[in-house]
Amino acid sequence: MMSHFVRNTLVLLSMICFSISGNAQQFYASSEYGMKFGAGHYFGDINPNYGLKRPMPAIGAFFRHHFNPYISTRASLDYTILGYSDNLSKNAYQQQRNLSFNSNILEVALMAEFNFFWFSTGDPLHRFTPYLAGGIGAFYYEPTTRFEGHTYKLRLLGTEGQFTEAYKDRRYQPFSICFPIGFGFKYWVRPGLNLGFELINRFTLTDYIDDVSTTYVGSDKFANDPMHPTAAAALQDRSLMVNGQKLGRAGKQRGNDAFKDQYLFAQLTLSFQLKTYKCPSHLDGVWEP
Repeated sequence: MMSHFVRNTLVLLSMICFSISGNAQQFYASSEYGMKFGAGHYFGDINPNYGLKRPMPAIGAFFRHHFNPYISTRASLDYTILGYSDNLSKNAYQQQRNLSFNSNILEVALMAEFNFFWFSTGDPLHRFTPYLAGGIGAFYYEPTTRFEGHTYKLRLLGTEGQFTEAYKDRRYQPFSICFPIGFGFKYWVRPGLNLGFELINRFTLTDYIDDVSTTYVGSDKFANDPMHPTAAAALQDRSLMVNGQKLGRAGKQRGNDAFKDQYLFAQLTLSFQLKTYKCPSHLDGVWEP
């Protein structure tokens, strides 16, 4: 009797799952895989007024997990090249200072997302939502500049006296922490295929993405032959001569360490959710309103 009951129960469950699998296009896994394409931009001592004159290509990939229709987390990997130049500014002081940089940025981050609306790919009643995103990340950077046809890694030159005993506290590593915060919008164009756009700013714990932060330390802190100036001596003060003077006097402001550097990503996202043929449950990324 018991075996007959078990057999009938298994048959019933099989019929239910078979019926569901016949309409499986409406059920999708809670895991999502995506790509990002767009632009990155730097804000800091060489771009203190948040100018947008030097956007650079930015690409990335991410994995997103949906806990429910409103909350998800994602891990991401992003790459861009940041850069800016004083000659892009209208400020007279910056134009005389004449500094510039470029830096590769490679970032890994973990973020949480909060959807304003119920979002479920394949469900025509819950097709789109704006969302907030925030989290923590780590990134690699190495500011460089071009001088007399050569590219120099500025961190290794110690342009703000980092390799002197008096200013060794200014030394920095090519890694730092960032806090991504921003918002976005996502929309499923077809079941399992999601398209979005997001604008996420990175607040960082370093002021040296651009190799500019505090004050000039004076040319006497750099070994220098006037006939054959070293790269460090030349690049610590690239200012233009005005009224017979350059800016690089000891103690003169070179940057502003009151605010850390930032960078922004504006990116389109394209992501995929795979179909699931399991009996639907909230654990499988399927929810009922």
